Amino acid sequence: MSVYDHDLDKNPANYQPLTPLSFLSRSAAVYPDQVAIIHGRQRVNYAQFYARCRQLASSLAKAGIKKGDTVSVLLANTPAMLECHYGVPMTGGVLNTLNTRLDAATVGFSLSHAEARILIVDKEFSKLAKDALALMAAPHPIVIDYVDPEFPVDGERVGSIDYEQFLASGDAAYDWAWPADEWDAISLNYTSGTTGNPKGVVYHHRGAYLLGQGNVLTGAMPKHAVYLWTLPMFHCNGWCFPWSLSVIGGTHVTQRWVRSKLIWEALAEHRVTHLCGAPIVMSTILNAPAEEKRALPQKVEFFTAAAPPPEAVLAAMAEQGFNVTHLYGLTETYGPAVVNDWKTDWDLLAGPERATRKARQGVRYHALEDLTVMDPETMQTVPADGETMGEVMFRGNIVMKGYLKNPKASADAFRGGWFHSGDLGVLHADGYIQLKDRSKDIIISGGENISSIEVEDVLYKHPAIQAAAVVAKPDDKWGETPCAFVELKPGKSASADDIMEWCRQGMARYKVPRHVVFVELPKTSTGKIQKFKLRDLAKGVS
Repeated sequence: MSVYDHDLDKNPANYQPLTPLSFLSRSAAVYPDQVAIIHGRQRVNYAQFYARCRQLASSLAKAGIKKGDTVSVLLANTPAMLECHYGVPMTGGVLNTLNTRLDAATVGFSLSHAEARILIVDKEFSKLAKDALALMAAPHPIVIDYVDPEFPVDGERVGSIDYEQFLASGDAAYDWAWPADEWDAISLNYTSGTTGNPKGVVYHHRGAYLLGQGNVLTGAMPKHAVYLWTLPMFHCNGWCFPWSLSVIGGTHVTQRWVRSKLIWEALAEHRVTHLCGAPIVMSTILNAPAEEKRALPQKVEFFTAAAPPPEAVLAAMAEQGFNVTHLYGLTETYGPAVVNDWKTDWDLLAGPERATRKARQGVRYHALEDLTVMDPETMQTVPADGETMGEVMFRGNIVMKGYLKNPKASADAFRGGWFHSGDLGVLHADGYIQLKDRSKDIIISGGENISSIEVEDVLYKHPAIQAAAVVAKPDDKWGETPCAFVELKPGKSASADDIMEWCRQGMARYKVPRHVVFVELPKTSTGKIQKFKLRDLAKGVS
């Protein structure tokens, strides 16, 4: 032991557990009159936002919520959802934001598995809540109904108390509970599993604090940035942006629906600086009727995850005033934890070379301690040659605590001291990673590995294709062959033969899809293409 190990212990004066709740208390003190939330005609400043969150916490505590209790919510992107991100953990409780697009059986399972004590339900989702509760085993949670004062929706009351009435019973000066340990759970997010029941991913205060700040660094978000909510807050707690905005005293512009007219109005009228979303949000923006689009005096930063945007989409977004940054992550990493950190000298590259850089997922966030590509069997890092495939691995403080009540799944995910993403990728010489596929999406045809992402990249370059997905189709001779599902742009046309010939010009012949199917691609509520549904469809393609 050294001299630094004596008489220098942690104490309340020099050590406090990290929590993103501290961001809001600071902004309320420093920027009390700054607008925190814009929702329709509503304007809520930081002093009011903080008071309402404390009032919610007080009401929850009076209702019996304490450390480790789950409060589930079925809410749209509304002020109430933002209040829950602070008010619930202020009691020591754990916030469970439920995907409003799921079926009743899955929601009912999640409520039971989480042992939800209280369920807050937006009137728009009352039928889903009612059906889910009917499928639940007892005990049922207390149900509180939320009615959006700005955007009336149809739906019946499910609970016995209204959200505003519930808040009125609380104290706006409530002395909320700082976590005793930053490892305490702050939220629970269920993965949208393709088979079996979803897994409950548990976040802690430390990770939420670090990624909350990490978003500000990664997005170069200035003080009082204006953020438009086109990303569902139920998805990985909105990538932790409900907490990020309080770091900089920023403004949340909340919208119930992702509609082109509402988006363009908000961009122009509120001078939005940042927004996030899946590629479908970019399509919504770009394909808006001309009369809905507005001239934007400001540059808008758009963060997108999932597949890298095609070069044509990036160019169209730039023309409309958006700078697109490509991110990557998983529910288990609090949302995106990897960024394609663009280097200015890449702007000088020729189009095809620039596109290859854009296709890379990138490097770790400042808040993530380690990221690499490894052989999952030997746990050795693959050569940084841009060709040798391995599994993408994460390690750090923005990796989940584990899966709720599922120690085997947690142990499997953390095997060898790394989080196993299930994504296959390569490592480039400059340290950037690039995804090649999900491990289950690699197509093995005649003993050759085919990356569905590689085939999709070629398809996306076709001038008539708006979206595409490639999956394995069982084949008696080859074992599997690539099957392409294609969604055409409005007003554009192409035949299957046209598309296959296009592919032959851009890849090895054995990688060319043997079948091309024209469909509207099935997507999740967050815009991800549901390949498991396409794999089922492919079995019947002839």
